[in-house]
Amino acid sequence: MAGKGERHFIDRIGWLRAAVLGANDGIVSTASLIVGVAAAATGRSEILLAGAAGLAAGALSMAAGEYVSVSSQADAESADLARERGELAAMPKDELEELAGIYRERGVSAETAWKVAEELTAKDALAAHARDELGLSAHSTAQPLVAAFASALSFAVGATLPLLAAALAPEAWLVWAVTGLSLIFLAMLGALGAWGGGAPVGRGVLRVTFWGAIAMAVTAGVGKIFGAVI
Repeated sequence: MAGKGERHFIDRIGWLRAAVLGANDGIVSTASLIVGVAAAATGRSEILLAGAAGLAAGALSMAAGEYVSVSSQADAESADLARERGELAAMPKDELEELAGIYRERGVSAETAWKVAEELTAKDALAAHARDELGLSAHSTAQPLVAAFASALSFAVGATLPLLAAALAPEAWLVWAVTGLSLIFLAMLGALGAWGGGAPVGRGVLRVTFWGAIAMAVTAGVGKIFGAVI
């Protein structure tokens, strides 16, 4: 058990990854779409319509993709657990020796390893093998619905920011306003994600703003060159 003053971030990994990915994608894709359409000399109403459509489509796409992806992971985990459950029922002694061997490989003495394996097996054999043999725990178990909801919601929130900037900025400065504010939003997101995961803030900020700027620059260039709605 962690000490009273210790802080760990692993319990946030299930929703934090999906939320940060969704918000980042929402900002970048919607801002890029708006900038690309605006660069094609399109009016504000068409720009906002494209942005709103991108928000709706992107949120649903993120939810569906995340659900399918995480469901596949959950299916694999369930199959491994079912296989392990069958092996425990068919070969309990072999499984006990396997568990003790895992602890010995980690540096535990043979006598202690055997005793720990016996006690953990008596308490919950499947949980012990899931954790120490398969590497599964409550913190890392796939949760498709949680991931899908977090992705969709965070995408919608992220996409709303450049959309609001496009709606409120003077039309002559729309591209620059959306670009600048979106980079600020991305920097804030990078800092928040890094802080939430206990990682260096500067690295998180640089990573998301760099790739966001590249995406918007490329899309604006395409819109400018072809003069068409992206």
